[in-house]
Amino acid sequence: MNKAILITASVLGITSVILGAFGAHGLKELITPEAQQTFETGVRYQMYHAILLLFVGTTVHVRLKFKKQIYFFTLIGIVLFSGSIYGLATNALTTFDFKIIGFITPIGGLLLIISWTLLFVNFLKMKH
Repeated sequence: MNKAILITASVLGITSVILGAFGAHGLKELITPEAQQTFETGVRYQMYHAILLLFVGTTVHVRLKFKKQIYFFTLIGIVLFSGSIYGLATNALTTFDFKIIGFITPIGGLLLIISWTLLFVNFLKMKH
């Protein structure tokens, strides 16, 4: 399980750096400054949660049951949250109207909150 978590964290980190550079340079002339800030929010949250998964995958202080749950909720949360933000920020560049799936952004955010809550509950249940 740890290997899968760490590989996923690495992929999320790599892609967040790539997308961050793309947003700062490749999209600069193509989307509005407001859309650029929106895109950057998706990148930032993706990186934050890559770091969360790096921690979860390397620590012995998170029980396996919680690791699996945190991994699942974080991964799906990032796909929904950051993925929908990327689409919404670049909406003007595509023929697909990402606004019709904008409702998944808060669902992704909720899944990320659940991930952090599971980590918190794991720590509360720790026996010292």
